[in-house]
Amino acid sequence: MPVEISRRTVLITAGAVTAVAAVPVTWTVIEGAAPPPAGSSTAEVTLTVNGTVHRRTVEARVTLLDALREQLGLTGTKKGCDRGECGACTVIVDGNRIKSCLTLAVMRDGSEVTTVEGLADGDDLHPMQEAFIEHDAFQCGFCTSGQLMSAVALVEEGHAGSAEEIREWMSGNLCRCGCYPGIVAAVGEASR
Repeated sequence: MPVEISRRTVLITAGAVTAVAAVPVTWTVIEGAAPPPAGSSTAEVTLTVNGTVHRRTVEARVTLLDALREQLGLTGTKKGCDRGECGACTVIVDGNRIKSCLTLAVMRDGSEVTTVEGLADGDDLHPMQEAFIEHDAFQCGFCTSGQLMSAVALVEEGHAGSAEEIREWMSGNLCRCGCYPGIVAAVGEASR
C-alpha cells in the first residue's frame, strides 16, 4: 500500500530541515573563555603562522581554515566552497600547498603555516604579488589569496616551466572572473 504524502508535508519538512541546517555552529577559544560544552572534544594546538607561534585550545572538529580566520584573525585566507573544490583557502603548510578547509587544525599541530598575510615583508610585496598587480591577475579578488599561495608554491616546486605547465599546476584554483591569462602571465614572470 503506497504512502501518500502531501505537498504541504514535504514543504514543511524541507523548511524545518533547512532552518536547523542554517543554525550557525560555534566554537570557542579557551584562553580565559568559558570551556566548550560538555561532551565536546578539545585539544591543544601549536601552529607557527607566518613566523609567529600560536598556542590555542580548539575543538577537534575545527578546520585549519576556521582556526586561521576565526581564532587568529587572518581573514586573507578565504572560505569559498568549503569542500576543497575552489582553492580560495590554499595555504602553505610545512612547504606544501594545501586546501585549509580540508584539514583539521589538530592534524597540523606543530606545523609551519604561511598565509597570504605572510607573503609581504612589511610594505615590500612578494614578487608574486607584484606580478599579479602588474598583469591585472585579479578582478573581484576573492580567489586571489589562494591563487597567490598556489602560485608561490608551484614556483618553489619547479612547475613553472611553461604556460601549459602553470595552467596544469594551478588547475585546483578557480577564478569566477576568468582572469586566468593574467594569472598565468604573472606566475610566469614571477618565476623568472
